[in-house]
Amino acid sequence: MSSQVRWSSVDPFVDQDDVFSQRIREQWTDQLGRRLDILIAGCGRDGVLDVGRHEPRICGVDEDLPPLRAHAVDRKDLDEVHLGDLRLVPLRPRTFDVVYVSFLLERVRNAEVVLDRLVAALRPGGLLLLKMRDRRSAYGFCARLCDRAAPRWLRRMLWRGLSPAESVGPLPAVYEPLTSREGVQAFCLTRGLMIAEDYSAVSGPARQGPHPGLVGAVCRAVAALSRGRLNGTEDEITMVIRRPQNHFARLI
Repeated sequence: MSSQVRWSSVDPFVDQDDVFSQRIREQWTDQLGRRLDILIAGCGRDGVLDVGRHEPRICGVDEDLPPLRAHAVDRKDLDEVHLGDLRLVPLRPRTFDVVYVSFLLERVRNAEVVLDRLVAALRPGGLLLLKMRDRRSAYGFCARLCDRAAPRWLRRMLWRGLSPAESVGPLPAVYEPLTSREGVQAFCLTRGLMIAEDYSAVSGPARQGPHPGLVGAVCRAVAALSRGRLNGTEDEITMVIRRPQNHFARLI
């Protein structure tokens, strides 16, 4: 059984947090009020979900890096936290009703292996709520180039200048092929997952900082130089993905 996009919308004006909150409420209703088990992958950043009054059990996982650890352990919305190599952190199969992957895949290596483990932790019928920076955006390209070419001290200085409000400093910008719309679509196709909703947005931290005009101009210039291969406006991909109930769905 192959994956199909039920319906797709690319709209930078849609509030994806509201979409996620609504889908979580629907998931709770579909389960006739049974407590939801939710996993936040990327909990070292501000990946907070509006779960309303349903009081789910929420577990968080992330890499064990000092700035991520400090934020994760201070969070009050998590019942349990696991930090470490995301290929090895304890994740029991078919444990969670919702897995929220929050700006994680673009900053880890072996992203496909990590996402496979997160999907395996979903119960049949569960939801994968995905947010990530797009490697095929000019913003993502610049982040990747800066991570590879600039020394760490320069990256930290640029981060403080362009995004001083961010509580977590510059994290690795790996951007493996999975971290694009086409990459996620191919992943879902081979795992029998259904992409129900698909949005784009503008949310890069540097674009929310004190110099959004400068950052936007640089992104547009990079996109123009790429001759259309890179997106010069939107930089975020948001998807609602469902693991089907069908036990015969192909999982590779």
